[in-house]
Amino acid sequence: MAKRKLTRRQNWRIQKIQEERAARASKKDAAIDEQLENSDLGPEQHGLIISHFGRTVDVEANEGERQGEIIRCHMRTNLGQLVTGDQVIWREGKDSGVVVAKLERKSELLRPNPYGDMKPVAANIDFIVITVAVEPTPHANLIDRYLVAAELSGIEPVILLNKTDLLNQENREKIEAMLQRYRDIGYEVLLASSSSDEGLSDLKTKLDQRISVFVGQSGVGKSSLINALLPGIELKVGALSSQTRKGRHTTTTARLFHFPEGGDLIDSPGIREFGLWHIEPNDVIDGFRELQPLSGLCRFRDCNHEKEPGCALKSAVEDGTISEQRWNSYKHILCSIEEQNS
Repeated sequence: MAKRKLTRRQNWRIQKIQEERAARASKKDAAIDEQLENSDLGPEQHGLIISHFGRTVDVEANEGERQGEIIRCHMRTNLGQLVTGDQVIWREGKDSGVVVAKLERKSELLRPNPYGDMKPVAANIDFIVITVAVEPTPHANLIDRYLVAAELSGIEPVILLNKTDLLNQENREKIEAMLQRYRDIGYEVLLASSSSDEGLSDLKTKLDQRISVFVGQSGVGKSSLINALLPGIELKVGALSSQTRKGRHTTTTARLFHFPEGGDLIDSPGIREFGLWHIEPNDVIDGFRELQPLSGLCRFRDCNHEKEPGCALKSAVEDGTISEQRWNSYKHILCSIEEQNS
């Protein structure tokens, strides 16, 4: 994919920052290697990354005398990018620990950064809980972007409407119609309100014994939901801007929480736009579960699904099998990818 064009000075600054980071990382790795060689670290043991802070992570010990405790650990550079939810091997030091290996992931949620490089958000997930709210106004295209990411990652998505206590005569019909379109496709839609406790029991049942990640733009109430689901966590909650009715970021790093009865929940930083620039245009259709079965049924193998005769997708839109809203969202995502790659 094409990367965003930067000025010469911007490229110089980025290179300088990367060189400085590499030098610091090399110095840190040298200190870690010295500890390893001098046997200053304890035995290898399994752990779970609870949260990530640049060059350090919080690891929950899964075995040994410190089982259940959280230890701040440094990471070796050759491990690649570690994220919340990763299962790792770590060793205990005098003041902190060292992550020495990463176990294979069964799933991962990725998103591109502004420069087009892929960045993992969370690992080993069973559910992606796509959280929207009555306020800020939910937009189907953002939901569809999350759904495409979930489908192509092989992670089951669940759509959650929060703040149902704010439904009224002005917004109810439009929001319910949008949610029904997703039910008709086969997606599970849950309703909840952290203010009135509506739907929290059903949500807990869905998340029981599973690892789930909450995603959604800032202001949809993810932190409030987690506070309601896990009393005592007390995450910082942000209010909507009175002018834009959009949320302000309160979560700055993904963090994993345990349910007392079993199961884990990962809260991710708010994402106002989920970029799909890394996806090949021909693969977008696989992220729309109602379009994918029709992709090979067009009269022409190289059909662009525009004005070609015998297009199975266009016919399905015309006869109502595929909703016009989802079709427009598919085309909009394609256009955004093509614009980024041009």
